[in-house]
Amino acid sequence: MSEQWTWGYEDASGAALTGEALTETAFPTQSDAESWFGEVWHDLSDAGVAAVTLYRDGEKVYGPMSLDAAP
Repeated sequence: MSEQWTWGYEDASGAALTGEALTETAFPTQSDAESWFGEVWHDLSDAGVAAVTLYRDGEKVYGPMSLDAAP
């Protein structure tokens, strides 16, 4: 079984966000997920995302991480 790494998105109040601009993408490795995030975090912020959480196979790895602290 291969791992799936995904991001969860939250607004400023901590409520989960979903929507067309926030489609869930599964990554095969943590590195792939984090590299993708590093490329798109500005776009996520523009879409109203205030924080993200990283999950491995549905289990929380870390977060929520504020986009104010992103690279």
